[in-house]
Amino acid sequence: MTDKRFGLSDVDKPNLYREAFPYSEFPRVVFDNERVDYEIPEKIWITDTTFRDGQQARPPYTPEQILRVYDLLHEIDGGTGLIRQCEFFLYSDRDRKAVELCQARGYEFPEITGWIRAVASDFKLVSQMGLRETGILTSASDYHIFLKLRKTRAQALAGYLDVVKAALDSGVIPRCHFEDITRADFEGFVLPFASELLKVGEKYNQPVKIRLCDTLGFGIPWPGVAVPRSVPKLIHGLRQVGIQPEQLEWHGHNDFHKVEVNAATAWLYGCCAANGAIFGCGERTGNPPLEAMVVEHAQLKGMTPGVNYAAITELAEYVRKDMGFEIARNYPLVGRDFNVTRAGIHADGLLKNEEIYNCFDTDKLLKRPIGVAITDKTGAAGIKHWIEAHYEIQIAKHDPRVIKIKDRIDAEYAASRVSSISDDEMFGWVRDAFGADAPPLK
Repeated sequence: MTDKRFGLSDVDKPNLYREAFPYSEFPRVVFDNERVDYEIPEKIWITDTTFRDGQQARPPYTPEQILRVYDLLHEIDGGTGLIRQCEFFLYSDRDRKAVELCQARGYEFPEITGWIRAVASDFKLVSQMGLRETGILTSASDYHIFLKLRKTRAQALAGYLDVVKAALDSGVIPRCHFEDITRADFEGFVLPFASELLKVGEKYNQPVKIRLCDTLGFGIPWPGVAVPRSVPKLIHGLRQVGIQPEQLEWHGHNDFHKVEVNAATAWLYGCCAANGAIFGCGERTGNPPLEAMVVEHAQLKGMTPGVNYAAITELAEYVRKDMGFEIARNYPLVGRDFNVTRAGIHADGLLKNEEIYNCFDTDKLLKRPIGVAITDKTGAAGIKHWIEAHYEIQIAKHDPRVIKIKDRIDAEYAASRVSSISDDEMFGWVRDAFGADAPPLK
């Protein structure tokens, strides 16, 4: 049954938490020094917003591009339900065509869901597309309720509940997006709203979902931080109202570089779903990187049989080549240089045992063998590694041919070169050093 303690605090003036958000200064972390316990659900999963929030900071994707990304998400998931859902815009002809193309695949995972405003008329779009679930924008902070919507809390709550009921009357599962929850009055609005959603769910015998939206990335994962910025206490508090883990979903932004750790923290404290987008794309600073959450899940729960981790590399190659994604060379897991070393002492360690400087078997799990970039810091060990990575040969690092190449590299940098040595240059220098004895390429 619903706990009766959580009543709406319908204030006359907005609570803007100025002690935490002075605006003229960087936000402040407020500690209450109270802690809540871990409550890791038995099953946790990922949901995707690449086709919704992930498009809001990029040129619109074509329906065909969306279909290809959707196929690759399905390939990564491998029928396991790890990537459980994708959400889509429904407003334009292009949006609806993309949904239709993806629906035609008939995949169980990721399930296709929608996103609409808290307007009852928008439900015709959901019904027309035959979707089982949709997200509904239900802003939670007084910044949005008072300053954007120009409503009182009571008016906002009444309007939200009307739309939730309209969704349930239409046979659609509503997923309420508590926008800006990390600046919202948790006891005065968030918990009362959640309590009312429980009542509605009980009446319709259909639990309503809640997405906790850290809209400006204010969430903090550390124990002892006070609400509204505390990710652990936001999840814990909603659990105390009676919201079940499978009804909860975390959606973050990366304004303060905490987007991935906040999503993982939500898992740790009782939230089943972490929402993300491929390679962290999304409005402004972006959403939790979906591929990072796939790997984070493996660390928390173990490798999932059926998940195709190597398809993450295929996805990165596709969006880089065909969709114009600019993925930084040092971007974790998929950047061109993420497992490439330039330091000679590191290369020497890799030669002895690659585990010394490689975080996991990147070749086996992601089809990305380790590499060495050739610079003035590489040394003979790095040159040896580069040669053995590209040619069918085992060679000593003190081999005269290796030393000849090293001398040539040293001469380049002595002449004020600042760029790395390219692979094409190395191929030519190896041919020169080996002459007619050059080994075959791998």
